[in-house]
Amino acid sequence: MSRLTPGKPVPALSVATTGGGSWTLNATPPETFTLIEVYRGQHCPRCKTHLLDLDHKIARFNERGVDVIALSTDPQDRAEVAKAEWGLGNLTLGYGLGIEAARDWGLYISTAIADKETRQFSEPGMFLVRPDGTLYSLVIHTTPFHRHHFADVLEAVDMIRARNYPPRGDQG
Repeated sequence: MSRLTPGKPVPALSVATTGGGSWTLNATPPETFTLIEVYRGQHCPRCKTHLLDLDHKIARFNERGVDVIALSTDPQDRAEVAKAEWGLGNLTLGYGLGIEAARDWGLYISTAIADKETRQFSEPGMFLVRPDGTLYSLVIHTTPFHRHHFADVLEAVDMIRARNYPPRGDQG
């Protein structure tokens, strides 16, 4: 598992997206940040609730110059089901993140314990990446529980922008 450091470049990242097409980190650099939300997959009811909250806040993130994507290790069919059945109308949903790529991003990997889960999948994480491709901050989880709140993330983005607050934890 890699250790990402604030202020340092993040690994390259490119995924296919539901509805066709693909997404590549900083192909079109955002004004402020790219928020990458990694979710466990279509099997996770907690992810549904979490991503619905994010979906409802997309316009607020975009107003602050933050581009947003949620992605998982799920294959296309499972990602398409999640997008449709969860009602994610605003959120760009990526799929097919490889297990090794997930490890490169410092994510924890789990093995299925229920039939509805894929054989292996990544646990959740959230990354704020600057337009220059360096990490600003991250939150990594080892379980589907005790997730960050997107209202708090919006507040943090406002504070960061207002104070030109530097990334912290840059000493590794």
